[in-house]
Amino acid sequence: MKVWTGVIAAAVLALTMAARAQQPQPATQPPTEGHGGPPPPGTPPPAARPQESPRFPAHQRPPVDPAVLERGRGVYVGSCGACHGVDARGGQLGGPNLLRSQLVLNDQDGELIAPVVKNGRPGTLMVPLAIADDDIKAIAAYLHGLQAQGTNQGGPPPGPPVELNILLGDAKAGEKYFAAKCSTCHSAMGDLQGLATRVTDAKTLQNLWVSGGRVVGPRRGGRRPLSDASAPTATVTWPSGEKVEGRLVRLDDFLVTVSLADDTVRTIRRDGDVPIVEIKDPLVGHRDLLSILTDANMHDVTAYLATLK
Repeated sequence: MKVWTGVIAAAVLALTMAARAQQPQPATQPPTEGHGGPPPPGTPPPAARPQESPRFPAHQRPPVDPAVLERGRGVYVGSCGACHGVDARGGQLGGPNLLRSQLVLNDQDGELIAPVVKNGRPGTLMVPLAIADDDIKAIAAYLHGLQAQGTNQGGPPPGPPVELNILLGDAKAGEKYFAAKCSTCHSAMGDLQGLATRVTDAKTLQNLWVSGGRVVGPRRGGRRPLSDASAPTATVTWPSGEKVEGRLVRLDDFLVTVSLADDTVRTIRRDGDVPIVEIKDPLVGHRDLLSILTDANMHDVTAYLATLK
């Protein structure tokens, strides 16, 4: 009986499978996009996706009121031109080319430029400048316009580089200014005796005295100092009394970096006033002078120094 039961079950199963084979099968669905496999013959190509509008580069900004641009140009030339150049391509005192500055390029309305102007950059010739917020925004608009000019034309703004006439000041006025601002550290009959004989180029002479002798040639990332003796130094002291001393490389609210005597570089994390960081800057007088020095003062003192032969 068990044999016959197995035979009957097999026969029923065979008949069921044959009946299913004779039923119509649903049409095969084309593969869904993204799951691989070629589409069936005759399938129309997928509709083209609309292309996204390209993003405008950062230097392509809406037009600015010409009065704002003119104010920005005036403030920039008077406050920034000596270091960064009147055309923003780098100036006499070693300031970087602002046309290539990523900070200026990414800035929208002075929000990135303002902290640099107001706080300066420790360890560089960039000192804090007392410039109103609206004037900083005008400077930013002016620099953005120069960058747009350079990008659209494939280079810096049109026209030859601006050549400045250096020896146009009043030597007598320069002597008075020197006596009031510089004579505590320098003397015409001491360290500066014969200066104009040693430095005959007027532009170099002006660069040297305004920067305190640091600007002597280009290097990657800025200018190199005349000697390590003119570079600011930092002393880092922990609550335990441990100290690290070296040439200051960088200082901000979170880190201090110093170059040690063995030429190694050490970066130390800061948490408020811990550890304590003391800065000694031999050129602090020159840095402070930059925030009050006018173009007239600069040219007058240069004219006076040119007489020290």
